[in-house]
Amino acid sequence: MNRILSTAGTEFRIALRNRWVAIALVLMAVFSLVLSLAGSAPTGGLGVDRLSVTVASLTSLSVYLIPLLALLMSFDAIAGESERGTLSLLLAYPIAREEILLGKLVAHLAILTLAVLLGHGLAAGVAIATDENALAGLPALFRLSWSSVLLGATFLGAGYALSALSRRPSGAAGLAIGLWLGLVVLYDLALLSAIVADNGGWFTTDAFPVALLANPADAFRLFNLTASGATAAAAGVGGAADAIPLWQSLSSVLIWPFAALALAAAAFRKVTP
Repeated sequence: MNRILSTAGTEFRIALRNRWVAIALVLMAVFSLVLSLAGSAPTGGLGVDRLSVTVASLTSLSVYLIPLLALLMSFDAIAGESERGTLSLLLAYPIAREEILLGKLVAHLAILTLAVLLGHGLAAGVAIATDENALAGLPALFRLSWSSVLLGATFLGAGYALSALSRRPSGAAGLAIGLWLGLVVLYDLALLSAIVADNGGWFTTDAFPVALLANPADAFRLFNLTASGATAAAAGVGGAADAIPLWQSLSSVLIWPFAALALAAAAFRKVTP
């Protein structure tokens, strides 16, 4: 544990020096405030409190922003060490590779957690100050916060795996952006296109729910929209939240961080100094 915490402290100081802490905090704070201030318009028509509608908006924000921040922080975690020549020195110490990964994960996850708490706290403050019924949405906001941290852990693990496989920061950066575009942007467009082409057939009824749960970003969105009861504010793929049981999306949200970290550990074990 001391080795893990020591690695985490070093990584956190590096992130402070590289402005990643400031970038993550500012981005989450600004976008959360904007969404909270703009989120009061549909509350009357939906019959729900302002914070619940804000949670639906924050869910969409988190799906795009949390994975991007996680990948940008993790893509050079191993490739950068290798290029700078510090990986050989690091592996010469009596520390297991899994401990190195866990140390980096603790530091980067702490940064994401701080950003999530700041952004969601500001959004909650605005909603509660302007709507006396907004306290009813606090459980949904709490659920969104811890699941956002798990989503970040998933993409941190994916970023470490890509970093170990590429061995060069430039290659890892390209793979990270490709992964973000593929899972967060293009994946849903492909599913929607397949649904239109299927016209209510086997893919729509059987394969579509499985495909949503297989993507950590979609599973996160489905879990929070279903649990918050604000599915009326969702559109597109998020509109399928009512058709998928809550326990299935929750299972996917819980399993993916461990699967991604296991993949990263397997890729790191193959890296030679």
